[in-house]
Amino acid sequence: MSMSPGSPKPPPSCAMVIFGANGDLTKRLVVPALYNLSKSDLLPPQFALVGVDHNNKTDQTWRSDLHDFLEQLSGSGGAKIEQAPWDKLGSAMSYLPGDFTDPATFQKLRRHLDELDAKQQLGGNVLFYFATADRFFGPLVDALAQADLLKSDKGWRRVVIEKPFGHDLESAKALNTRILKSLREDQVYRIDHFLGKETVQNIMALRFANGMFEPIWNRDRIDHVQITVAETLGIESRGKFYESTGALRDMVPNHLFQLVAMMAMEPPTSFDPDAVRAKKAEVFKAVHPLALTNAVRGQYGAGTMEGKPVRGYREEDNVAKDSFVETFVALRLSIDNWRWAGVPFYLRTGKRLAKRTTEIAIRFREAPYMLFRDTPVDELGANWLILQIQPDEGIRLRFNAKRPGPELALENVAMDFRYSDWFKQSPAVGYETLLYDCFTGDATLFQRADQVEAAWAAVEPVLDAWKQKPVEAFPNYAPGSAGPACADELLKRDGRAWRAIR
Repeated sequence: MSMSPGSPKPPPSCAMVIFGANGDLTKRLVVPALYNLSKSDLLPPQFALVGVDHNNKTDQTWRSDLHDFLEQLSGSGGAKIEQAPWDKLGSAMSYLPGDFTDPATFQKLRRHLDELDAKQQLGGNVLFYFATADRFFGPLVDALAQADLLKSDKGWRRVVIEKPFGHDLESAKALNTRILKSLREDQVYRIDHFLGKETVQNIMALRFANGMFEPIWNRDRIDHVQITVAETLGIESRGKFYESTGALRDMVPNHLFQLVAMMAMEPPTSFDPDAVRAKKAEVFKAVHPLALTNAVRGQYGAGTMEGKPVRGYREEDNVAKDSFVETFVALRLSIDNWRWAGVPFYLRTGKRLAKRTTEIAIRFREAPYMLFRDTPVDELGANWLILQIQPDEGIRLRFNAKRPGPELALENVAMDFRYSDWFKQSPAVGYETLLYDCFTGDATLFQRADQVEAAWAAVEPVLDAWKQKPVEAFPNYAPGSAGPACADELLKRDGRAWRAIR
């Protein structure tokens, strides 16, 4: 994520190897993002894209399958994709069938990369992307190291690892230890697609490039912070995955904690990746370990949404009929440092909620009311700064203004900034910036090992307690609602309330 002025420059020539080349992640996000980079002339000038998977395909069939899927994504009417950008990307594609557990696959890959490098002058640079199930992360690094693919006399070698990065603190530490036996930390790019969204990246610009915000970004002026990631969809076809994961593991130590870090971090001395990531790590280490009283969970039942019947979680495919897995979680987070002591961060995320939305809402402390004691003003509206991450990226400031007329009557009004109103935005899937940063070696938006472990350490007490404590009443919220009543109680006991999901 470059903060330097001017237009971004094409990254250095390289090869990119996708393990899991036929998977949903590759088709829906990685290849569409590469296509969008091609349209923006931000692919490496010399580029080779190698797909590796167990399916017995040829270069042509893999290329054709991805083209057809991309064309479906580009428009509901089957709109044609632009030929020139696709030709540039498509001509770079090659496919190697192979078993991830077979050493012969990696010897074959090494020979193929050597041939591509000699032919296209790629400088020995290779980006390995793990678009696979997490059980393959460690074995893939081991296999690449054994095939001597993680070192190059000429260029760089980097590895991109998707979430989940571990399932608890112990497994996250074990995975970090295993990976860092073969790789340096600066070669590992732990990716979180939330950080590819413009509004998330804009948090640092909003805070550190505007003198009006940073002086009030602290416990003296901010009452509390709410972070909401709400989805209208259920678990869809992910029942088997979700049964072993749940909402907390799936969303909190990664997506939501990354938003917390961007919000709460101290100003870095520069936008050097290590400087930024060090400040994020400080936030995670300052998070007070969660008590069970500050965490609530929920599970959606059957009902209707938009006039259509929907199944409850326990009726979804590959889900146990008496499952106690949570599809909703809400937390009260405390950050024990000078900036944030006493300012609660309320986090919530869930499936089958009233609206798809992701927002960070900062509630400022109330103004003194005494000034208005002899006026008709009944109460002062709250001052909020709302960062809308999705679906309509933008920033809203809510404040009080006098309503026109002879009497002093106040109304809570809003000033809005929307990205779509100010900037011409090209279609994006959220991975474009992240992939570009992988090519250029900018790790600012990627998690470091200590961040991952500190995030898991913060939620570990809740995971342990939930293993021991049975759920009293699941399901406990209706589809299309704002979640279970216990989430409202979490704020009500502090004299606060959630912002409506709408």
